[in-house]
Amino acid sequence: MGIQLGMPALPPAVARSGLMDTHGRQATDMRLSLTDKCNLRCTYCMPAEGLNWLQKDQVLSRSEMVRLVRIGVDLLGVRELRLTGGEPLVRADLLDIIRDIRGNHPDLPISMTTNALGLDRKAAALRDAGLTRINVSMDSLHPDTFAQLTRRPFLDRVLKGIEAAAEVGLGLVKINAVLMRGINDHEAPDLVEWAVSRGFELRFIEQMPLDADHGWTRDGMITAAEMRKLVETQFVLTPDPRNRDGAPAERWEVRRNSAPDVVVGTVGIIASVTEPFCADCRRTRVTAEGKIMSCLFSREETDLRDLLRTGADDDAVARRWQEAMWAKPKAHGMDHTGLGAADFVQPDRSMSAIGG
Repeated sequence: MGIQLGMPALPPAVARSGLMDTHGRQATDMRLSLTDKCNLRCTYCMPAEGLNWLQKDQVLSRSEMVRLVRIGVDLLGVRELRLTGGEPLVRADLLDIIRDIRGNHPDLPISMTTNALGLDRKAAALRDAGLTRINVSMDSLHPDTFAQLTRRPFLDRVLKGIEAAAEVGLGLVKINAVLMRGINDHEAPDLVEWAVSRGFELRFIEQMPLDADHGWTRDGMITAAEMRKLVETQFVLTPDPRNRDGAPAERWEVRRNSAPDVVVGTVGIIASVTEPFCADCRRTRVTAEGKIMSCLFSREETDLRDLLRTGADDDAVARRWQEAMWAKPKAHGMDHTGLGAADFVQPDRSMSAIGG
């Protein structure tokens, strides 16, 4: 797929102003997928048998990824980087990629989203390579429920990875949890208690229509409003006074019902479906094979890999990247918000193949 047809040409002024789109949004948050492979099989992401993985030569090389980050930062105004997957820890040269990026950009915030399998053995090395923060996906504190959701009995390994990240000082550890109706939704207060008591920030994420089985339904998901009600059975939630500043999560201060004057932590809720934040979206996504997805739900992709492999200079790569973002849809891959609306068409890719 390529740039959407019928979009206006990139004005000269925009060509000098970074990753702007026609709705006035400026992308400064780069999400770079290192691989489409994953060692879990989460039910809301992929089928039990996995997916047809990319071949090695289809995936961007270490030098290609490092070059794209440099172009993004030096030419296009990228101010923070998130490494994603699939599962980035399965990439053999992960540490080298981070070291190279850190060498080019000493002050760039570099975070990573991971399932934490094997993180206990790599946390210190990741910190030393230049990683600044970790997000860990973990949907349950109960081994049986974890195994039901991920199709793998690895909760103990995930918990060890989280503990190791905290011990070595990988920033504020954030825990991402997707609540599934009738499976783990009753765990919401327990997850909050577990996180705040350890100094972590829990972020609940509405289930999105990005599953490979295309089984998502609007009525079947747990909404942000329901999440707040579940948490408020044991806690008091009040809006976090800090500026959201384009972040996908709406943050809430957490107080225990037994001590409503004491803030014990914060919790975030990412409500892409019921409380969308598209108007202030600042993200640009690069898939593992070098395609720009201007929107998580876009059905249009723009290939940068061909430029990287055919001798194009940095300015040419930057220009195509800008053109892709200039064509970014208003919301949810359409001209309006509406996941679950009659005219919404789910992307062909699952989350694992896109990169969060």
